[in-house]
Amino acid sequence: MSLIRLPQLAWYGTKELELTLPGSWQAEVYNMAGFDRPAMKPDEIKVAIANLIGSPPIRELARGKSEVVIIFDDMTRVTRVAELVPFVLEELAEAGIPDSGIQFICATGSHMALDRLSFVKKLGEATLARFPVYNHNPFDNCTYVGTTSYGTDIYLNAEVMKCDLKIAIGSVVPHPNTGFGGGGKIILPGVCSMETIEYFHRLEAEFKQKYPGRLIAGMGVFDDNPLRLNIEEATALAGLDVKIDGIVNAWGETVAIFAGTPEPTWAAAVGEARAHYLTPETKGEGIVIANTFTKANEAIMIGLNTAFSAVSDNGGDIVLIANVPDGQVTHYLMGNFGKTTGGKLKLQAKIPQNINHVIIYTEYPDVAGRGYIEASDKVLFVNNWDEAMQALQQFHRAGTKVAVLPSAEIQYFRSQIKEKR
Repeated sequence: MSLIRLPQLAWYGTKELELTLPGSWQAEVYNMAGFDRPAMKPDEIKVAIANLIGSPPIRELARGKSEVVIIFDDMTRVTRVAELVPFVLEELAEAGIPDSGIQFICATGSHMALDRLSFVKKLGEATLARFPVYNHNPFDNCTYVGTTSYGTDIYLNAEVMKCDLKIAIGSVVPHPNTGFGGGGKIILPGVCSMETIEYFHRLEAEFKQKYPGRLIAGMGVFDDNPLRLNIEEATALAGLDVKIDGIVNAWGETVAIFAGTPEPTWAAAVGEARAHYLTPETKGEGIVIANTFTKANEAIMIGLNTAFSAVSDNGGDIVLIANVPDGQVTHYLMGNFGKTTGGKLKLQAKIPQNINHVIIYTEYPDVAGRGYIEASDKVLFVNNWDEAMQALQQFHRAGTKVAVLPSAEIQYFRSQIKEKR
């Protein structure tokens, strides 16, 4: 037997999951390039936040300001915001900003609101004891700030727009729509109204119709991505002053930080992220084991993207590991809200023809979350590894090639960013 170890439970006391595979199978682990980069030390984080890209330091930007908002990403992102916040607060204190002039707002977009326990995981107890921390509400209290050249009317969180210094904290990882997340995504869709978020997500389908054959979006597709360009216009309309973005390793630890004026900072972060998350091409395997860790609560929506592209054109199976006590994230735009009802853009992953079976493994059963993938005889949900192995061994014999993707939801292949002709 061969033993595979994979990171699990990003927000629940991170641990390793040990999986056994038959020794007669040819298993190979495909790590992203930066999977084992060491985490930044506190003094390194401080230096990165103190030296902004294309901007004076936060302490200078904050002088004379009265209301500061610190926007941060939600539980579908692994960003360890608590490790970064103290150094932002130091900068604000240097500028004479009192605690009463600072508030935090979580950029939930159209995801569910966070409770206090989740706020503590993201920000730490000390922050909750000193400052008010709020959820963004996409259904109300949003104000119009302008329209992008792509026709997107931008309605933004009114509380954010009342603040005269806006700082945001997130992380940059590959994303199936904008190529890479982070950057201005914390504004659009992060703190926009539901109407704005819906229009933004509909644009991808419109672009694909307008430019048939062109690679509009996808993991790692960034430079000419109109969704990304639309976001940058929205970020400028929001007046975001500073964006702080981390790059993470396979264990969700911050290994690099880019901070400064939003547009050049996002570009710089993506410049490093391209190589950091790039993964060697698989050889077209019969089985792909796709583990999710940083976004396990979006495993079906995002984790399958790279896994599909790793399977042999001649057919194969996928095991998606989606271990998360929360279950799949509540998504008011794309989720399910009953057997027959869902969000306006209800999303269901479609299974490509060359995929014979998709086995979704989680130790935390989430029947409603199954709605994120199409109902099909090809799909099997299991709650322990023995069940998954029993299913696989019905279809595969000695010599089967197995690709293991330890961070499937944030890995990408170079082949995914090539135009499909």
